[in-house]
Amino acid sequence: MPDTPDILGAVLATDPARRVRAVGDLYRLLLNREQVFPATAPAALVLARLLDDPRTLAEGRWERRAGRRSLRAELLNWLASFADIARLDVEDGVGTTQDLATARAARPILHDHIADFCDDDEPLVREAALAATALLLADPALASSVPRYAPAVREVLAVSADSYYRWIARERLAAWGKDVTGLVTAEDERRAALDRAGELAEDPFGQDQEQAIRWLEEQPEDTAAPERLGRRREDRTTPRSAASQESAPEPPVVAPGSEAGYCGPWRIAREEERAEWTFTPYVGVGPLHFGMTLEEITRVLGEGPAVSSYSHHGEDQQLNYADFTESGIRALFHDNRLGCVAADALTGPQVRLDAAPLTGCAPSQVEDWLVHRPTRPGSLAYSVAGDPVFADLGLAIRSQRAGDIVLTRPLFLLHDWLDLWHALPSEEWNCS
Repeated sequence: MPDTPDILGAVLATDPARRVRAVGDLYRLLLNREQVFPATAPAALVLARLLDDPRTLAEGRWERRAGRRSLRAELLNWLASFADIARLDVEDGVGTTQDLATARAARPILHDHIADFCDDDEPLVREAALAATALLLADPALASSVPRYAPAVREVLAVSADSYYRWIARERLAAWGKDVTGLVTAEDERRAALDRAGELAEDPFGQDQEQAIRWLEEQPEDTAAPERLGRRREDRTTPRSAASQESAPEPPVVAPGSEAGYCGPWRIAREEERAEWTFTPYVGVGPLHFGMTLEEITRVLGEGPAVSSYSHHGEDQQLNYADFTESGIRALFHDNRLGCVAADALTGPQVRLDAAPLTGCAPSQVEDWLVHRPTRPGSLAYSVAGDPVFADLGLAIRSQRAGDIVLTRPLFLLHDWLDLWHALPSEEWNCS
């Protein structure tokens, strides 16, 4: 991992890929595991001074959130995350007393740098600035500014497409003594409607399936980071569900490979034939890192791929994917940058999580094992095809036929790709 000065120097780099990596490295280095470190507050102050730089208007796709946004909006999101953590306590495990005190002392200065962007003409910048400001106002020294910002928090953040922003609005308005009954009711109704539509969309025999799918496609994309930085306090203290308290299932077992000499269409690689890969959520898998180009992947894997193009449902933009048959992977790209890797169930690398295999196993075993892992509330979702998608891991488990059986085909994804229905080409669905 690069040092803090190197990362800060790369944040305004002219190379878009370097900017993306720098912001991601900054978060992992300075806000990892919801903690503050000696360099966290100084880095936050430096970033706040960069907000006025015209180079922060450059747009891109960032590791932790869906959609395109300016570097300015993403830096404001980073500062919102900092403000969220700074309002916690040492007992929450966020850092030493001294580091936390330094972080809190920086809040009034950060507020001065961020305030002007709360009225920005760019909606994503305005929302991010309001989110950061609302969290900074937890500082008693800034309490007198609450009446100024409370209306905008309700009118802008509370109706955002971003679920994290909506939660900030409800939590902060309640803390300021405002009535949030209508906001809570609206959120409950939103979730109920999404859950119901999801159930209908997954029912292949239901009369309302197509209508439900169309309705889901029309909903604005939730751009919240999968981790929901500085996540809700109740998430930290709520007892684990009864299902979580049960004895955890045994780790999944890899299906035995085909007999030696068999070369038929359903040949399953034996364990010793598979490459051994590990993955880091939202960073990469094996030797591949998200954001790589096709040329970089080709050099790393040492084989030429078969490249195809596709478009999302109803969109004109052409996207690419590349099949590396010898390695047993499919690499999918957006803006010519790697955003998703699929490991072939029959011949792909064995990718492990906590030493447990994810490739070429019985789907029910892998799903059961993953569901019982400690995870952030709300991180598990299901695709239209019923594939479990784990947002905290950037991982989806699909099924792939191997003759008369099915085996796991894990997909490792950036946040933009978690909505499998919209992100994957039809050829990927045909692997089932």
